[in-house]
Amino acid sequence: VYEEARKTEWKRYGEQLAAYKAQLTPAQAAALKEERRKQLARRRSIRAKRELNLLGKPKRARSGFNIFLSENFQESEGNSPVAKLKKLFDTWQKMSASQKQPYLQLAQDDKVRYENEMKSWEAKMIELGREDLVRSKKQRLKKKPAETAKQTETAKAKASSSGKKAKLKKSEE
Repeated sequence: VYEEARKTEWKRYGEQLAAYKAQLTPAQAAALKEERRKQLARRRSIRAKRELNLLGKPKRARSGFNIFLSENFQESEGNSPVAKLKKLFDTWQKMSASQKQPYLQLAQDDKVRYENEMKSWEAKMIELGREDLVRSKKQRLKKKPAETAKQTETAKAKASSSGKKAKLKKSEE
């Protein structure tokens, strides 16, 4: 009895949905489709994060500012959490480099901890046959911005010189 009721309701729902979609303009249909795509993408990302959490992926390293916030948030004056954050941010901005140094040192130590934990976690994932979760070597060996800038300059120089050569050849013909 319930199965029959479900089938008839599902059929009626399908008809109503088709009627609704038929009366939409193309722009509205595209917007609806885009919204649905975003919902599915959000769900996929949440599932992926949950899976990583279940597999015991280490938490990322904290920045010096983040450590400063966690130590001083409770004592900070302000009515709301947003007001406290603004006050602490202003304090951080006004601090000298020597005052920030202990927090930056703790951040460096946390970064070392994170890298060590990630190496052992990645080895464990490879053992389990989950190479898809391991960071690529390119990601770990990110180039420094100065090196990248030099490479783009040399590439531009090569492109411009080859362009000049092509122009010369055309003018000679």
